[in-house]
Amino acid sequence: MNDNVKTGLLVAFSILTLVNTVMIFSDDDVSYDRPERSISTSAPITPATPTNTAMDNNAAVVPQNTGPKTAIQFTEMEHDFGTIDQNTTNPKVFSFTNTGDEPLIISDAKGSCGCTVPEYPRQPIAPGETGNIKVVYSPGTQANQQTKSITITANTEPATTVLRIKANVTPGESAGNAAPIEIGE
Repeated sequence: MNDNVKTGLLVAFSILTLVNTVMIFSDDDVSYDRPERSISTSAPITPATPTNTAMDNNAAVVPQNTGPKTAIQFTEMEHDFGTIDQNTTNPKVFSFTNTGDEPLIISDAKGSCGCTVPEYPRQPIAPGETGNIKVVYSPGTQANQQTKSITITANTEPATTVLRIKANVTPGESAGNAAPIEIGE
């Protein structure tokens, strides 16, 4: 590798490290647990680990449920709205059942973009009980074929389940369908 490439890679790595450090120290929501140590112990020092599981758009931390695992079964994993207009609100309810032996705890549900907003039950779902994930897709000015995902994080294995919605978005009545205006002489 020539020296210019090596220097460029070193600069890029340094910038990424600096940005990561700034992001870590600017996150006020993170608290760190330090392990208890006794002077008479010869145990190795372990690094502090973040205790929060809150996710934001800039975080790479995925909430983890450390309790007992269970199973979730959706009646459908994907929904196609067909052809819909721009600037409409399109609701969909995904029904599920806790098919495991432990209470189901959904810790998060996120849409792949701001146009896909999920609502999920905050209380535990008992084994054998059912629940709903309500999703509203509002395409705004998006056009053509769209596919969006909803990622559900719960105390399941694997920890995440992905639901999908699809739609062919066309301009609505108000977008370019007005009668032409004639200008007189």
